[in-house]
Amino acid sequence: MDLFTIASILVLISALFGYMNSRFLKLPNTIGLTVITIAFTLVVFALSYLDPRLLSAERYMITHIDFKSVLLDHMLGFMLFAGALHTDLKKLNEQKWPVLVFSTFGVLVSTFLIGGATYYLLPWLGLEVGLLPCLLFGALISPTDPIAVLGILKKVGAPKKLEIKIVGESLFNDGVGVVVFLTLYSLATGSEADFSVGEVVQLFAVEVFGGLLLGMALGWITFRMMSAIDDYAIEVILTLAAVMTGMTLAGHLHVSGPLAMVVAGLMIGGPQARSRAMSVTVETYVDKFWELIDILLNALLFVLIGLEILVLEYRTEYLLAGLLMIPIALLCRHLSLLLPIALFEKRLGFVPHTHLVMTWGGLRGAISIALALGLSESMNRELFLLVTYVVVIFSIIVQGLSVEWLVARLNKYWKTEA
Repeated sequence: MDLFTIASILVLISALFGYMNSRFLKLPNTIGLTVITIAFTLVVFALSYLDPRLLSAERYMITHIDFKSVLLDHMLGFMLFAGALHTDLKKLNEQKWPVLVFSTFGVLVSTFLIGGATYYLLPWLGLEVGLLPCLLFGALISPTDPIAVLGILKKVGAPKKLEIKIVGESLFNDGVGVVVFLTLYSLATGSEADFSVGEVVQLFAVEVFGGLLLGMALGWITFRMMSAIDDYAIEVILTLAAVMTGMTLAGHLHVSGPLAMVVAGLMIGGPQARSRAMSVTVETYVDKFWELIDILLNALLFVLIGLEILVLEYRTEYLLAGLLMIPIALLCRHLSLLLPIALFEKRLGFVPHTHLVMTWGGLRGAISIALALGLSESMNRELFLLVTYVVVIFSIIVQGLSVEWLVARLNKYWKTEA
């Protein structure tokens, strides 16, 4: 089965399951796709007792997809660029400091809190795991995915100040989370003699600041080229070229591609860039093109999340560890938000109970699973892959479906306070 055939099957599955969700379940698209795909896979498991051919074909397809490479090296750049392009830069600028602290300090605190808790929890289940693999798990489970929550926030009319915090944090914490993971991964795969604290900090800084500089350069060059012409087709292609070139360059330069794409998207989609480089027609086509790309890639990713159930190793202690990590991950997420919120809530007028929405609405998604798939056997890959999957599925389905109720109840309180 060649790559084009696999891609065609995945697009077909995404389209059919998306239709089923829109026609019958009417859940937020990403949540509905995940639920339907998991249900489909479980049905395939049941039917395999009668005829194993469908299960074998599905397993063959999934095992021939390098999910980590597909997401981190290709799809993530497109998705983050699309998200940044449609972000209100003016409102993001008003909340830049809390967003910066949430996505950097918050990710680091969450990484070490979850990693430390995991290190001390697992021996109680008879699982002896080193500290570095536990910290790697903390790094991969800390980034949040706002896709499902943002639609819900818009639907119930949540305050814009809260919405922009969640959008801004998720745009940057994906890139920061990946950098933290890769830094710890390099430390775990090297000998102790090869690393010092200074070298670890240097590696982290090069990834982060190199990615930011690359994004600024790409954004500026693309803006200058777009401002010199008025041709919607060519300008759409220029934005596409910026993303594809940027992700390729980031890989060769060993800097953060996700952060580069966020910065480039913010620069090209900012109000000044739009007014100077895009006519009304160009702006419409650029926005619609990237909106469609974002919807398609998210549909494919959440279908893949559901299908990944086929490659997991099921052991009782692994499942128990995953269930125990659900409340631990939520608690650590909550704790990582406390200091940033305390620093900025009065100065920037945070809405009451921001910490509750950001904790319960901080869904884990495809990035966590992709990073878990990148672990080696010496890093307890099978254990952390199943634990990650349990946390992600709980996050998408349970938190994703209940956050609307939470925000709706708080929204009444916010309106009363106002």
